[in-house]
Amino acid sequence: MAEVTQEREFDVVLFGATGFTGALTAEYLVRHTPDDCRWAVAGRDRGRLEALRGRLAAIRPECAELPLLHADAADAASMRELAARARVVATTVGPYIRYGAPLVAACAAAGTDYVDLCGEPEFVDLMYLRYHFQARETGARLVHACGFDSVPYDLGTQFTVERLPEGEPLRVAAYVRVHAAFSGGTYASTLFSVARSDRAQRTARERRTADPRPAHRSVRTPLGRIGRTPAHTGLDAWAVPLPTIDPQIVGRSAAALERYGPRFSYSEYAALPNLPLTVGAVAGAGAVAAAVRLPAARRFLLTRRTAGEGPGAERRARSWFTVRFSGEGGGRRVLTEVSGGDPGYDETSKILAEAALCLASDPLPAASGQLTPAVAMGGALRERLVAADLGFRVLAESEVQEPEV
Repeated sequence: MAEVTQEREFDVVLFGATGFTGALTAEYLVRHTPDDCRWAVAGRDRGRLEALRGRLAAIRPECAELPLLHADAADAASMRELAARARVVATTVGPYIRYGAPLVAACAAAGTDYVDLCGEPEFVDLMYLRYHFQARETGARLVHACGFDSVPYDLGTQFTVERLPEGEPLRVAAYVRVHAAFSGGTYASTLFSVARSDRAQRTARERRTADPRPAHRSVRTPLGRIGRTPAHTGLDAWAVPLPTIDPQIVGRSAAALERYGPRFSYSEYAALPNLPLTVGAVAGAGAVAAAVRLPAARRFLLTRRTAGEGPGAERRARSWFTVRFSGEGGGRRVLTEVSGGDPGYDETSKILAEAALCLASDPLPAASGQLTPAVAMGGALRERLVAADLGFRVLAESEVQEPEV
């Protein structure tokens, strides 16, 4: 690995800082960035950047001098200049399949660490195929899905696995409950991902060929079936499989880390309170999946929510999420939970900011290329998030009878 070590002007640069989630991330950085951290905000509209800086200075007067960097996702030279000036770039500019590749390319070439909020499997796979091996050579850490997708699931699974016996086959299931509104950016990214599902499947097959799983260990992420949540979870809900990016991220962590055992499986479900809501959710998801394949319907759906918009502080204050993990293996069962406030905005911006600061400041494993949050940062990021009021709790531990094989 030929690591790029030259001094950089900034420790952290936040790109897309004037969008809704970007601005919340900037506000979090204002309140939590150490005095010795050199950071800046970047975007393509100078006027909006100056307005943001004024709001940040009202929170922390020193931010009146916060550096503002011009950067345009459509201008590859602009992305290269941005990457060359920073040790870590965090970006909220999506949908990433439309706008994200030039910045990933620039960071991989410059040896600059990169974090985003991407929940788009096609983009993550495509960036692996194009830039993983170059990033390994330059020392860049390319870490996607550093928001509600997929840090609570990735670090929550790791937290659960660490409480189960080593060297044993392990099974983890996650049950998600959310009370929140999601961002216009997340909405747009989801529609684009569904509309491009055929291309995403082709890219995923290419990724599997280029990124083989470990020879002597197996990792599975089965979709699962609709049914009742197991009694030991204490949820009393309907479990509906979630075909999100999270199982892919968890599976890649498991493939990279021996601690997940010789055979590992992970499944993820939405925990819904009643059968009518479950039926409606499944039918609604199917209808949207069919509609977004039609250009006219997709354009109409995209007008229903605008990227960059989001709910006010009062609505976010009433929002929450929990992810309950049931882990079993080696004759042990552990029930854990990751919980927090508003997932789509407040917690997502917190996670992205802490991930960027973690990469910039904390002693971390020697690794480079495209990495998952658990592989790149693991316990260091979890400690930061616990200190920032995300909950990681063990709810119960017990012995269980292993099934006959």
